[in-house]
Amino acid sequence: AGLVRGASEGQGLGNQFLANIRECDAICQVVRAFTDNDVTHVDGRISPADDIETIQTELILADIQTIDRRLGKASKDPTLKGQVAAMNEARTILDGGMTLYGAGFDPELLKELQLMTAKPFVYVFNVDEGDLAGDEAERRLAAIVSPAPAIVLCAKIEAELSELPQSEADELLAELGQAESGLSALARAAQEALGLQSFLTAGPKEVRAWTISRNATAPEAAGAIHTDFQKGFIRAEVIGYDDLLSCGSVAAARAAGKARLEGKDYVMRPDDVVEFRFNV
Repeated sequence: AGLVRGASEGQGLGNQFLANIRECDAICQVVRAFTDNDVTHVDGRISPADDIETIQTELILADIQTIDRRLGKASKDPTLKGQVAAMNEARTILDGGMTLYGAGFDPELLKELQLMTAKPFVYVFNVDEGDLAGDEAERRLAAIVSPAPAIVLCAKIEAELSELPQSEADELLAELGQAESGLSALARAAQEALGLQSFLTAGPKEVRAWTISRNATAPEAAGAIHTDFQKGFIRAEVIGYDDLLSCGSVAAARAAGKARLEGKDYVMRPDDVVEFRFNV
């Protein structure tokens, strides 16, 4: 799975960039919403809605071109009636100026075409520092791309946060009225768009997060650590993240009855803390 990001300032997308987008599983569009006289905009004005429309139009036109190239040949093959019908449906949506993802189109029959507007979209608005705590600005920007997820952040602040110790970063976020950094919010939105989730393993030396597909089973999660764990899977000891925090330790969570033994059919939940038992 991959996430491709593109900065929107009214500029067109090159052929190589479009080729990269085709190979990814979701698209993150970074949109300028800040004012800075030292950073010029190609159109001479700041308009997030217009920039988004520019990129969306290019993606729609590229998808129409892809469908038209395939549709002519596929229409002559009686075994591809289902695919032809799906292409015609997609073409109608695109002709109306909508993305396939926004229209709720199921791209499964056209998966091999790698249609770009069928991919999930995440939008990141890069705003001025003064807009970070402004609910009105956030609502206005989110409304432009709804129902797609919208993350509002200030790149200058994010750069500053990345250089601070965690305690100082938390203080700065509190001063700005932010519960978390924009990058943390983006990471969660990206996981959601890609159909992914994380689970944790914890021990004396380290705590580590592992990324798996949503609805993955315990053996599949074990395989994310090592294939031998999946092959020899016996069971998993699972503690909820919040339970572990409240208890203070794995031993205390066990004593409080918060640890569960789960088998091969267990479907992992986000932020499970797991110890796998296996035999190879």
